[in-house]
Amino acid sequence: MKVCELGIRDEELGIMLIHLLRHGKTEANEKGLFCGSTDVPLAPAGIGELQELIKQSIYPSAELLFTSGMLRAKESAYLIYGDMPINQITDLNEYDFGYFEMKSYEEIKDRADFQEWVDDLSGVTKCPGGESQKDYQERVIRAFSTIIDEIDKAACSSASIICHGGVIVRIMQWLFPEMHDYPDLQPENGRGYSIDYGTNKPHTYSRI
Repeated sequence: MKVCELGIRDEELGIMLIHLLRHGKTEANEKGLFCGSTDVPLAPAGIGELQELIKQSIYPSAELLFTSGMLRAKESAYLIYGDMPINQITDLNEYDFGYFEMKSYEEIKDRADFQEWVDDLSGVTKCPGGESQKDYQERVIRAFSTIIDEIDKAACSSASIICHGGVIVRIMQWLFPEMHDYPDLQPENGRGYSIDYGTNKPHTYSRI
């Protein structure tokens, strides 16, 4: 497990543990399609992979469980945590690719609107019929802030969030700005990060 130490004293750590887990593999993942707002289930192979990871006991326990409103996340939550009550946060939903949904890179790479979206460094250009990276970032951070408030209200020390690869990337980059340059930041399906979070800021993270 890779740990990022930020120079925080040991006595300041351990306020709460937040686990970010990516859902299991879907058929869209297997085919390399742009799949965000399309509500697809887990693929049979994705279910099998999660079951194998569960056997390896890689998943941490948690007092609260959060997912997006998407089937693949809820199915993954059930496999990993059984009948544990789920708090659904729709702002954790994956990016809405609009017209590009369920299409491969090869299908859309030569479209002018696709190139305009890819080349936009400001993040304000929307996918046709979808959302912008700026709007996506804002709603994901809003969702994470809501979850922190819910953990505080419940006076819990741990929570698991089962969501999506892009969502996890946005949260980690917001919490740890140095991670913007990490090429392998998005976890594989069924994997993720554990964050030691307290006093209104993150302290360390480790890979799951």
